[in-house]
Amino acid sequence: QVQLVESGGGLVEPGGSLRLSCAASRRIFGMNVMGWYRQAPGKQRELVATITSAGSANYAESVKGRFTISRDNARNTVHLQMNSLKPEDTAVYYCNLYIGVAGQSYWGQGTQVTVSS
Repeated sequence: QVQLVESGGGLVEPGGSLRLSCAASRRIFGMNVMGWYRQAPGKQRELVATITSAGSANYAESVKGRFTISRDNARNTVHLQMNSLKPEDTAVYYCNLYIGVAGQSYWGQGTQVTVSS
């Protein structure tokens, strides 16, 4: 029904920045939440940041103050600006869309973020 495609991952040095983008294949109407999750090797997938269709953002404590999530509702895109990156941020980052009316979650394919010197 909805496909999500992430982009922008890559290799960056500690302290550097990276911007992730996620595009949905179609417009999403009604209350919904888009967000980013990440999964590091040997760890469970964890929430990074979410943003509602109304623009309310939520962040994991580990990234608060360093990451900024934003969205363009008209284009059904969500971005994650990651600054002051740390090696601990290394993970595969997944875009997520939750549609409230349908109670459905959709996931992107993931994009690798590696923070290393």
